[in-house]
Amino acid sequence: MAAVPEYFGSLVFDDRVMKSMLTAKVYASLKKTIDEDAPLDPSVANAVAEAMKTWAIERGATHYTHWFQPLTGVTAEKHDSFITPAPDGGVIMQFSGKELIKGEPDASSFPSGGLRATFEARGYTAWDPTSYAFIKDHTLCIPTAFCSFGGEALDKKTPLLRSMEALNKQALRILRLFGHDDVKCVRSEVGPEQEYFLVDRKMYEQRPDLIFTGRTLFGAMPPKGQEMDDHYFGAIKPRVAEYMADLNEELWKLGIFVTTEHNEVAPAQHELAPIYSTTNIATDHNQLTMEIMQKVALRHGLVCLLHEKPFAGVNGSGKHNNWSISTDTGIRLMAPGDTPRENAQFLLFLCAVIKAVDDYQDLLRLAVATAGNDHRLGANEAPPAIISIFLGDELEAVLESIENDTPYKGTERPTMKLGVDVLPEFPRDTTDRNRTSPFAFTGNKFEFRSLGSSNSIACANIMLNAAVAESLRIYADRLEAADDFEATLNSMIKKTIKDHRRIIFNGNGYDESWVKEATEVRGLCNYRTTPDCMPHLLDKKNVDMLTRHGIYNEKELHSRCDIMLENYCKSVKIEAHTMVDIARKQILPAVEKYASDLASAAIAKKAVVADLPCAYETELVSKLSYLADQIAEKTTALERALVAVPTGDIIEESYAIRDTIISAMAELRAVADEAELNTAKEYWPFPTYGDLLFGVK
Repeated sequence: MAAVPEYFGSLVFDDRVMKSMLTAKVYASLKKTIDEDAPLDPSVANAVAEAMKTWAIERGATHYTHWFQPLTGVTAEKHDSFITPAPDGGVIMQFSGKELIKGEPDASSFPSGGLRATFEARGYTAWDPTSYAFIKDHTLCIPTAFCSFGGEALDKKTPLLRSMEALNKQALRILRLFGHDDVKCVRSEVGPEQEYFLVDRKMYEQRPDLIFTGRTLFGAMPPKGQEMDDHYFGAIKPRVAEYMADLNEELWKLGIFVTTEHNEVAPAQHELAPIYSTTNIATDHNQLTMEIMQKVALRHGLVCLLHEKPFAGVNGSGKHNNWSISTDTGIRLMAPGDTPRENAQFLLFLCAVIKAVDDYQDLLRLAVATAGNDHRLGANEAPPAIISIFLGDELEAVLESIENDTPYKGTERPTMKLGVDVLPEFPRDTTDRNRTSPFAFTGNKFEFRSLGSSNSIACANIMLNAAVAESLRIYADRLEAADDFEATLNSMIKKTIKDHRRIIFNGNGYDESWVKEATEVRGLCNYRTTPDCMPHLLDKKNVDMLTRHGIYNEKELHSRCDIMLENYCKSVKIEAHTMVDIARKQILPAVEKYASDLASAAIAKKAVVADLPCAYETELVSKLSYLADQIAEKTTALERALVAVPTGDIIEESYAIRDTIISAMAELRAVADEAELNTAKEYWPFPTYGDLLFGVK
């Protein structure tokens, strides 16, 4: 087997390849676009296309595709071959700059949220030169944006790129004021940790709920779950280790910097994590990672489950979004520096994040809202639905000393004066991690822990980038107009700390007293479900901010609200219909069969010994008969509730599903799971939790 450095990125048209295959002039022009957001020079497209084609064909590619991220939450691709008819009846291999820059997939069947009519089919994909092309399954994949005939964004990449540009623009204004005239670009960076479950493929194929919905809709807990914490960071089982090794190789070939892998808390749960990348590339890589994870699992007779809560009663899966900001000159803007001037700059960017999270906590919450994540948030492995910031004791003490003009006791220096004294360095973590915090400062970055495992990270980072850009815009406007820069800066930071202190919370987010304090005392949002939060996307303050920075236009915002609520409604309805189907066709027949056999056994015993009481059989048959009646009754009730859901207004429909369907599903599951506990294993129609969670050796 080749050494990792020999094959790492071997399927990526990356900087190494471009430098070797493009002329110096073309390479310099393209690099300027990639590194400095300079407009793409159309004249370089043909040269790049020819190099891409040659490189891809040498590696066995026969087709190319514009690889994009529509609003379905997954990726899409339409393959075209490189072949072109030759006059002699043969073919030649061609790929032009025009084909590189623009594609035209049918857009009619992708979600548009009312942006276009069904009969309006035309859509365009546009090459994103900031994200490297790669080869997958003998196809050259070109990362692209996706828009409608009218120019509206129909994807997740376009708004993400817009948000990165907005953050870059406003951050540069601030850095100019601090004398950083050499900085040409500011990028947000992300390292998304990815949690997932692995189950045996043969067992998966016997579970219609896993096949249709990605999660178990029925299932009683086995005698052992995760109580012993013996799976967390435990020895990786041989079959899983083989999967991880294969997965690493596939991801490394694609230039994806995955470095960390381990067992998570729940049985059959695992995690991988990459090194930081620019947010756009990290988003592309994470979408690709999820696809490859599922594909590689099948080779090993496994299925990779990415649902946020595939099993009730044990930990669900999240995706921790480690977010930071850096300049092209290597300055990490979320890290305190060694001089007073650097400290002041850090504090200003820190305050920009604090202000952003407080002002737009609703946007951050709805950015991670899905039917699946509603089950996870607030459970014992995930942060609550209430957005708050954890800073740690030391950093919070620094802010408190600034706000109150009091000595900072964490350093030998007697006072903490902005722009004079040096902040404490952070050579190591200065406080314990808070696993209950949705948004935690962890040294030189923030960890946004609310994302669900199947989510695209684009949505959360769009809102985070945009909200921070808005804070920086307000700061830059004030500082550029200030007569006394230092005094205005000092005053502004103090005011931010005072005005937004309510969002800072270092305590236990699971404590019921926090919910009361957060909502009743601090006035923070507590949107527990997708229907609770999603309509707030259209609140005036949110529309004003997102349109001001050009992240979305109003039509695009209305479309996103409709699409996300429609996805919620469809997801829950599919789950409900699947429950009805399983209950009627599998669970009820199994319970009835077992009860009938027990009754027959009792009759047979009495035939031998007439006065034999058969108490065991009689009592169990009675209980199973009652449970069967309850299952039938709850199944009918769920069916009726589905029929009664109003249609026409997507918000009203989502409210009805939230208030009636979810509870009806829970009632059906409760009696079905009790029936499982009272039914002999050989009668139960599909693998149990014990089989699924402990079945991979």
